[in-house]
Amino acid sequence: MDLMTMVLFVIGLVLLIAGAELLVRGASRLAGAAGIPPLIIGLTVVAFGTSAPEFAVSAQSALSGQADIALGNVVGSNIFNVLFILGASALIIPLVVQRQLVRLDVPIMIGASLLLGLLALDGIVNRVDGVILFVLLLAYIAFQVRQGLRESSNGADADDQIEKPKGAGQLIMNIGLIIVGLAMLVVGSGWLVDGAVAIARALGLSELIIGLTIIAAGTSLPEVAASMIAALRGERDIAVGNVVGSNIFNILGILGLTAVIAPSGVAVAPAALAFDIPVMIAVMLACLPIFFTEHRIARWEGGLFLGYYVAYTAYLVLAATNHDALPLFSSMMMTFVLPLTLITLVVLGVRAFMQQRPRTTAKV
Repeated sequence: MDLMTMVLFVIGLVLLIAGAELLVRGASRLAGAAGIPPLIIGLTVVAFGTSAPEFAVSAQSALSGQADIALGNVVGSNIFNVLFILGASALIIPLVVQRQLVRLDVPIMIGASLLLGLLALDGIVNRVDGVILFVLLLAYIAFQVRQGLRESSNGADADDQIEKPKGAGQLIMNIGLIIVGLAMLVVGSGWLVDGAVAIARALGLSELIIGLTIIAAGTSLPEVAASMIAALRGERDIAVGNVVGSNIFNILGILGLTAVIAPSGVAVAPAALAFDIPVMIAVMLACLPIFFTEHRIARWEGGLFLGYYVAYTAYLVLAATNHDALPLFSSMMMTFVLPLTLITLVVLGVRAFMQQRPRTTAKV
């Protein structure tokens, strides 16, 4: 690993931060100009745009015969998006979760994760599976656009609209900000991943571990920057919608297209099928009770997410290196941490249900 790799790594980080700022600013203003609610922009334009690095890495890996990297990138990115990005963003400012996310988009995200688990049972996501995933993505996009236009025409979310820029010149400028921001995100994340992979391979890690950790985190850095900057700018709809939309796009779009263009589809490693995909599904399911509690992600819940990502990464590293601490670590997680978390999620879910029940009864 030479000095130039480290220099490109640092420059890539700068490009990511600057690109995310331009993307969020342009997308927010474009939402106001087009009369589309910011949540829809976060679920589509920002989410899909920031997922471009994942697609580039997964497609290239599958074409090069590195299926573990392709699959690990998608699965690891989804875990990273929820646990790290939402966790860190909630620590900056408690995130408000719109009801549409809880009622529609989060269940779709969970359903896409479960579908991936089913398709992967035979050890491969083939071209037919890829076509199914991609068609579902197109249907999701069409529904979101139609729903957003209907809400804007009915005057919904009028108070949440961004101030509308006037004139064609400002509209073109906002579109330009989005394009330039996306370009900076893609280039910056590419340089970051190159440097990170060089470091990981120097440490002797496997391709699946690289995909689940280094590459997943590297290609998700656009989502990190976009969501955190959106949270700092008060665009909390974009911060949360970006993560949920990215997770949906990662499975339906990235993995779907990758399976279509790859000559032999995307092979699923036994380790991913036995551990990492179930972890991803569990993380997606954990969103529902947390999102239901007053439709917000509190700071302590963000800290819980971050803690679990640290634990998940630690387990992967310990398992990859066959460390002596692995049995003790696994025992503590299974005996104490996971049961306590499950109890907490159940309590949150029951409390949220009881809070909603009187309102429903009163309406009846």
